Amino acid sequence: MSIDTQVESIKAGPDDPLYRATVDKRFNKRFRANPDYVRLVGSTDQVVSAVEDAVSEGGRLVVTSGGHCLEGFVSDPDVRVIIDISPMKRVYHDAEMRAVAVEAGATVGETFRALFEMWGVVIPLGEYPEIGMGGHVVGGAFGFLCRQLGLAADYLYAVEVVTVNKIGRASSVVATRETSDPNRDLWWAHTGGGGGNFGVVTRYWFRSPEASGDDPAKLLPRAPESITTFRAEWNWSDIDETSFLRLARNHGIWCERNSGADSPNASLWTLLELHRKQFGKIIVRGVSTAGAAVAERQVDDHLAALSEGFIAPEARHLARMSWLEFALNPFPDMFAMPPSGVSVKVKDALLKKRFTDRQIAVAYDYLTRTDHDAMGGMLGLATYGGRINTVASDATAASQRGSILDTACTTGWVDPREEAKNLKWVRAFYRDLFAESGGVPVPGEAYDGAFINHPDVDLADPVFNTSGVPWHTLYYNANYPRLQRIKARWDPRDVFRHALSIRPSA
Repeated sequence: MSIDTQVESIKAGPDDPLYRATVDKRFNKRFRANPDYVRLVGSTDQVVSAVEDAVSEGGRLVVTSGGHCLEGFVSDPDVRVIIDISPMKRVYHDAEMRAVAVEAGATVGETFRALFEMWGVVIPLGEYPEIGMGGHVVGGAFGFLCRQLGLAADYLYAVEVVTVNKIGRASSVVATRETSDPNRDLWWAHTGGGGGNFGVVTRYWFRSPEASGDDPAKLLPRAPESITTFRAEWNWSDIDETSFLRLARNHGIWCERNSGADSPNASLWTLLELHRKQFGKIIVRGVSTAGAAVAERQVDDHLAALSEGFIAPEARHLARMSWLEFALNPFPDMFAMPPSGVSVKVKDALLKKRFTDRQIAVAYDYLTRTDHDAMGGMLGLATYGGRINTVASDATAASQRGSILDTACTTGWVDPREEAKNLKWVRAFYRDLFAESGGVPVPGEAYDGAFINHPDVDLADPVFNTSGVPWHTLYYNANYPRLQRIKARWDPRDVFRHALSIRPSA
């Protein structure tokens, strides 16, 4: 079985329903594009033609897959052409490459389903099943299984990219991780370099670095036989500043003690949702791939650790289900959206150590203060590390290999009139959390910058980043100069660009 969809390349203008469907599928409703046309493509050859046409016309072009960019990189008023690769959804075993191929228009959910139903395998992709593979894997990509299996990019064997040379001609190139491959740098750039930088990804090939043989059922990790999920919550009415400090401190200590690759809890991923007080609840949820008895003990121990010197959570709920059932509809309440969608701002940071008591006090202030009513505001703390941190920082473009937590100050709103107050709140919250390092998580002893799949243009704005450390160091650390050289080779005209795109080296 394979997911096999072929369409003719379709060019749709503003009066065409296909145009509106592509422009409106953006996850973050804060941004909007008004291109001259959109181009739906169903093959690599069609992408080559579409790119070459757009370049010859002289307008700025971008590519979309699932439409889940958190910033306005695709939904930008300056964009004249959007190339939509979402019709490209094939997932199949490529015997010649000895790898599993996934076209870049497939979603995470479609990929999970195909991998599981055909071969019983998995790649540690992101949490949300509607995310498109095209821009996801190139940014590194992590999800529920990352502590146990690492980043999705760690399994990338090869990538097919449509690039544009210095005279404006487009062509496709395949780059592999083989050391003898003259295009290997282009493969490396797609293991965490971020989307919209080098060309249009049309296809990925995946194979575990340690895999051997030709059997597709043995080329990638086995999917979990089943998984256990849990959710528990505390009522904000039961929490004061002292108990909030205890809860957040307990959580950070647990992460510091349980984020090694050899930890028996590497099979447990959790998310602590510190919502605004007016939301009424603080929620912790998670996923374990351990057997039923072990998973229940993991959850009990985790909740006990969080509750030490504090109160036990209420409404504790465990469920056991098949991997695929969970992967296709994980935590429905967490991803629920109003019918018209939502505008969001996400400000990401990777931590090597837990938040200090000062930072926890800042969080308590912003989550409880009454001069803001940002109902959608929260601080999310997702466990990280494990297998991710066994890879050298320069082995892939994803350089952050020492973190124990991925955190995010987040806010969302529906009414456009609420944008200004929400942005003010979340920006001030993030700035004050990292006040001692210029308002951003400068890589060092405590922080490891930010994750490019959660882009935040504020990091490039000296109004918000007063650290003197450039945005590209926050996202790429010491890997940025190499990414610049690759950019200069493969996109010499800077065709593929956005607010946080890699700048070509001179």
